[in-house]
Amino acid sequence: MKKIFFGLIMCLVIIVSGCQTGVEDKETTKGEIKVLKMGLIPADDAEEMLRDYEPVKEYLSEKLGIPVEIQVTSDYTAAIEAMRAKHIDMAWFGPFSYIIAANVAGAEAIVNGVRRSDGKSDYHSIIVTRADSGIETLDDLKGKSFAFVDPASTSGNLIPRKMLIENGIDPDNDFSISYYAGTHNAVEYAVANGKVDAGADSDNSYSRMVQAGEIDPKVNKIIYTSESIPGSPIAVRGDLPAELKGKIKIALITMDQQTIHQVGGWGDIARYQQVSDNDYDVIRETAKTLGMDVTSAEAAN
Repeated sequence: MKKIFFGLIMCLVIIVSGCQTGVEDKETTKGEIKVLKMGLIPADDAEEMLRDYEPVKEYLSEKLGIPVEIQVTSDYTAAIEAMRAKHIDMAWFGPFSYIIAANVAGAEAIVNGVRRSDGKSDYHSIIVTRADSGIETLDDLKGKSFAFVDPASTSGNLIPRKMLIENGIDPDNDFSISYYAGTHNAVEYAVANGKVDAGADSDNSYSRMVQAGEIDPKVNKIIYTSESIPGSPIAVRGDLPAELKGKIKIALITMDQQTIHQVGGWGDIARYQQVSDNDYDVIRETAKTLGMDVTSAEAAN
């Protein structure tokens, strides 16, 4: 009996020790990120964006000491959902999609870009039409077809709706047809090709496409420009380890000029500056004024 009792005791000791080791191992690896996954909202062709961001991928991998993977999501909603499901750890959001992501996925804004041209980080929403359309003012848009970018786009939906309403145009009833084109580029191409009478875009996207020769400013004409919008933030999952979040922020703020200049997809950026969540309260107020839901990923649909 003594041998049996002693054997049982030893088994219990081994089991308890194993459990403690398991707990310790779990605690040791808790929150550890072995591969940093970054998501991009679809501002351009996915393959082209991946090529553009390759220097950033290599730079961050070196600075953080872990591999970095970059993926282009199908739309704004997909980026938000991917962060909520922890399929991505950081993302470049627009201001409106960011405040939804902050509510839904715990996104935390860390930096945005400062342009070389004017030393500013803000940008603007624009209304674009074909130069030969006969549309000169916002009032001329009534009864015409119109393309927005995406439900969660700031410059391609939120701010244009605000501008239109403030100028006496109901964006849901005063157009003959309105739809979401999916990307900023798609709006510009639809206008250029005469598939739609007018559309919403950002001045950053418009300038980039003009410089790349993708659209002609003599064809795609800007007829209205919004007030300034806070720059699009790069955000991380709020539940990432604090040390890693700090390293990511420092790596972006101290990014070398050669890497920055290689990435045309981020615009004419000179450097990145620290931002905080409350810098985007103006977007929250705008969404509230328009009665737009920012508490669920479905708000981006």
